[in-house]
Amino acid sequence: MIVVDKNGMNSFFPFKKVAPTPCIFEFVYFARPDSYIFGKNVYQVRKEQGRQLAREHKVDADIVIPIPDSGVPAALGYAEESGIPFELGLIRNHYVGRTFIEPQQAIRHFGVKIKLNPVREVLKGKRVVVIDDSIVRGTTSRKIVKMVRNAGASEVHVRISSPPTSYPCYYGIDTPNRKELISSSHSIDEIRRYITADSLGYLSEEGLMSSVGATDAGFCNACFTGGYPVKFPQLVQDDESQMGLFEKEKQ
Repeated sequence: MIVVDKNGMNSFFPFKKVAPTPCIFEFVYFARPDSYIFGKNVYQVRKEQGRQLAREHKVDADIVIPIPDSGVPAALGYAEESGIPFELGLIRNHYVGRTFIEPQQAIRHFGVKIKLNPVREVLKGKRVVVIDDSIVRGTTSRKIVKMVRNAGASEVHVRISSPPTSYPCYYGIDTPNRKELISSSHSIDEIRRYITADSLGYLSEEGLMSSVGATDAGFCNACFTGGYPVKFPQLVQDDESQMGLFEKEKQ
């Protein structure tokens, strides 16, 4: 703060200095893969997330496919580490934007239908590992799993290159409130059953941090842990369970 008065110009630091805590989710989803952020290349970090995911959640399968485009580097890393061939089993329409931030569920559902198309010749009769960067509400993942099955896949194993997203972001990212985040009120096996996958595995918090060569003290990971680096007034969290939705859509 600069103060100019009759005594001249003086500078003051009214707030105590704190260590920066950059957003870890930039490496998972938000940043462009060709970017360098916080001293790291995003593409290489995402490939390492995929390698670590393969170490933590192995599965017998025939092909690895990404959810394009943000899942591509992690899928390449998973394929390299696991030895399972990488294929493009889903083709993205690049004239459709990012669906998870759309304000209405109907718009998100319509966006998924026109955003991705399966390649039946790639998927038919195959045990498929589907790599994505995150599961937010679960509805998009459910539709993708069904799309891959309908294209002829014999098994669908979902692998996520980040930990479960259980808490909203209050730092300018338009993420859902907590009651809309499926992992805030459901176990991993419940999520697996909801999205109708044969198996489901998330990258661990330790695996995510090791992929960027840092400890959790260096980054904000509040969307996974609830440990917000800047304290807020008491936030009223609606912990209403999604079990009603879960049971309804399961039928």
